[in-house]
Amino acid sequence: MDLGDLDAISASDLIGTRAVSSRELVMAAIERIEERNPAVNAVIHKLYDAAIAAAEDPKLAETPLRGVPTLIKDLDGSSAGDPWYGGSLYLKKLGWREPDDSHAIAQMRRAGLIIVGKTATPEFGMQLNTVSDVHGVTRNPWNLDHSAGGSSGGSGAAVAARMVPVAHAGDGGGSIRVPSAFNGLFGLKPSRGRVSNAPLEADAWGGLVCRHVLTRSVRDSALLLDHVSRPGPGDPYVAPAAAGPYRDEVCGGVRGLRVGILRHSPLGGPVDPECADAVARAGRLLEEAGAAVEESHPGAYQAFQGEDFVKIVMSWVGYEIEDLIRRSGVEPEEGDLSPPVLSALEVARSLPATRYVAAMEAIHAWSRRMKAWWQDFDILLAPVSPWVAPVLGSARAQPVEPPDALNALAFTAPFNATGQPAASIPMGWTPAGLPVAVQAVAALGREDLLFRVAGTIERLAPWAHRKPALAMGHAMGRAMARGANGSVSSAV
Repeated sequence: MDLGDLDAISASDLIGTRAVSSRELVMAAIERIEERNPAVNAVIHKLYDAAIAAAEDPKLAETPLRGVPTLIKDLDGSSAGDPWYGGSLYLKKLGWREPDDSHAIAQMRRAGLIIVGKTATPEFGMQLNTVSDVHGVTRNPWNLDHSAGGSSGGSGAAVAARMVPVAHAGDGGGSIRVPSAFNGLFGLKPSRGRVSNAPLEADAWGGLVCRHVLTRSVRDSALLLDHVSRPGPGDPYVAPAAAGPYRDEVCGGVRGLRVGILRHSPLGGPVDPECADAVARAGRLLEEAGAAVEESHPGAYQAFQGEDFVKIVMSWVGYEIEDLIRRSGVEPEEGDLSPPVLSALEVARSLPATRYVAAMEAIHAWSRRMKAWWQDFDILLAPVSPWVAPVLGSARAQPVEPPDALNALAFTAPFNATGQPAASIPMGWTPAGLPVAVQAVAALGREDLLFRVAGTIERLAPWAHRKPALAMGHAMGRAMARGANGSVSSAV
């Protein structure tokens, strides 16, 4: 049995029957990271000693996941006392560490997960690839010449390469869903206010950012959301309470659900045929399972306030830099910040407060019109990205102009703006061996429906049995690590 092929629940069950110990799972995960990470560059902080010590805690037996190993993104939350660089040379030079676990990370620990390391991210989530001047390029395990997505690409690559079964992620414009799609994983962005941003943040990126995990099984995501969605002290708002455990919804079925499908970009950009076809195939599966499916999408979609969205994101990233300067007392030197972050800092320092408020009000007004569609439908099916994982370009962080960014995030960013839950669901592979996915979007607070849709697709078109050649075993993993600059697309 290959322990790397287990999802988190199966691994926990093995610990419960004493077929394997938490320490053995942690040591096996460390071995896989050491073997496979040189090829993909996903894990950038190794926390092995603390993880091995944590695996000896007898209280793990009382937790749902009993000591299953995990990785956390080096952004979108902190782990007490560990390096926290956010993909930034500025923070690396400061040796920055946060003193506390963020609320969501603390809940992951309470659920029994053991953190073995932290994963790569572009600087402050400002790139569509996971590339930074401090950590370099993260590669897609399905083909090392292709992108792992951003900004949670390190977590996506690590779970796809079967280093760990589940990894922490965050999403301010698609950063859970795009890496999930590019790496063949399940990734759910929860409703706004579902997962607390405490203690350092209350309303990250003006409510655009949500945190959760990337997984290979739907049930792992559901179980973790049951545990990380507890409100934190002082949260400014919380999502509507769930009717019951999310894990129970995975097998709930879709009979009677009203589903609209969208295969083109309402914002006008091109869509790869493989991505459009994935939506059609998912629609047919749900229809066979009893859902009512038709071509339909919100009429307000094409009026998405993209320029306002970009102003909000850049204002918040600039604020985050200013806050770090205040807390550290150290100004960044020339070269410490990448071009995208410097651009954000310039916008934040020059944008009038009245213009920022106007951008927020425009986004909220558009969101009201957008959400009206869900009065008649339960689920919108659409692509996650307009394209499958692209070939890697520059190895350095580069500015991203708003039209390019908005085209890339045409199917994801709008639902950060509305605050609705949305999930990336694997829908197979292209002939070239790259994963392709479909996105399901529900009304605010209805993650239960997304788990029902994803669970149905998982049963009818399973994906977890297939894995990258990189994850095929020790000899193959070493060969892939040696050839990290070559093209690898084979999978089974």
